[in-house]
Amino acid sequence: MLMAHPMVLENLVEQYGTLRTLYAANGSAEVRRQLEDVTYTLCVSTGTRDIDAALTASRRQLARARSEIDFALVG
Repeated sequence: MLMAHPMVLENLVEQYGTLRTLYAANGSAEVRRQLEDVTYTLCVSTGTRDIDAALTASRRQLARARSEIDFALVG
Protein backbone atom coordinates (compact mmCIF):
# COMPACT_ATOMS: atom_id res chain seq x y z
CA MET A 1 0.00 0.00 0.00
CA LEU A 2 1.22 3.47 -0.79
CA MET A 3 1.68 5.67 2.23
CA ALA A 4 1.40 9.44 2.35
CA HIS A 5 4.44 11.40 3.42
CA PRO A 6 4.29 12.17 7.18
CA MET A 7 4.24 15.93 6.52
CA VAL A 8 1.22 15.50 4.24
CA LEU A 9 -0.61 13.44 6.86
CA GLU A 10 0.25 15.89 9.60
CA ASN A 11 -1.07 18.76 7.48
CA LEU A 12 -4.30 16.90 6.66
CA VAL A 13 -4.96 16.02 10.31
CA GLU A 14 -4.36 19.64 11.28
CA GLN A 15 -6.67 20.90 8.53
CA TYR A 16 -9.35 18.42 9.60
CA GLY A 17 -9.23 19.66 13.20
CA THR A 18 -9.36 23.30 12.16
CA LEU A 19 -12.23 22.79 9.72
CA ARG A 20 -14.20 20.71 12.18
CA THR A 21 -13.91 23.51 14.74
CA LEU A 22 -14.91 26.12 12.16
CA TYR A 23 -17.88 24.05 11.01
CA ALA A 24 -19.07 23.58 14.58
CA ALA A 25 -18.83 27.34 15.11
CA ASN A 26 -20.63 28.56 12.00
CA GLY A 27 -21.77 25.60 9.88
CA SER A 28 -21.20 27.34 6.55
CA ALA A 29 -21.63 25.38 3.34
CA GLU A 30 -18.10 26.30 2.19
CA VAL A 31 -16.49 25.00 5.39
CA ARG A 32 -18.62 21.84 5.18
CA ARG A 33 -17.39 21.23 1.62
CA GLN A 34 -13.77 21.76 2.67
CA LEU A 35 -14.26 19.42 5.63
CA GLU A 36 -15.72 16.76 3.33
CA ASP A 37 -12.76 17.17 0.95
CA VAL A 38 -10.18 16.81 3.73
CA THR A 39 -12.07 13.85 5.19
CA TYR A 40 -12.07 12.13 1.80
CA THR A 41 -8.37 12.85 1.28
CA LEU A 42 -7.47 11.51 4.72
CA CYS A 43 -9.42 8.32 4.04
CA VAL A 44 -7.76 7.80 0.64
CA SER A 45 -4.33 8.63 2.06
CA THR A 46 -4.68 6.03 4.81
CA GLY A 47 -6.62 3.37 2.92
CA THR A 48 -9.60 3.65 5.24
CA ARG A 49 -13.32 4.27 4.77
CA ASP A 50 -14.27 6.52 7.67
CA ILE A 51 -12.72 9.48 9.42
CA ASP A 52 -12.20 7.77 12.78
CA ALA A 53 -10.19 5.00 11.15
CA ALA A 54 -8.32 7.55 9.03
CA LEU A 55 -7.34 9.60 12.06
CA THR A 56 -6.24 6.48 13.95
CA ALA A 57 -4.17 5.29 10.98
CA SER A 58 -2.67 8.77 10.54
CA ARG A 59 -1.63 8.96 14.18
CA ARG A 60 -0.02 5.51 13.98
CA GLN A 61 1.86 6.38 10.81
CA LEU A 62 3.02 9.69 12.27
CA ALA A 63 4.17 8.03 15.50
CA ARG A 64 6.06 5.39 13.50
CA ALA A 65 7.69 8.07 11.32
CA ARG A 66 8.75 10.06 14.39
CA SER A 67 10.27 6.99 16.03
CA GLU A 68 12.19 6.18 12.83
CA ILE A 69 13.54 9.73 12.73
CA ASP A 70 14.51 9.54 16.40
CA PHE A 71 16.24 6.20 15.84
CA ALA A 72 18.15 7.57 12.84
CA LEU A 73 19.32 10.57 14.86
CA VAL A 74 20.48 8.43 17.79
CA GLY A 75 21.80 5.49 15.77
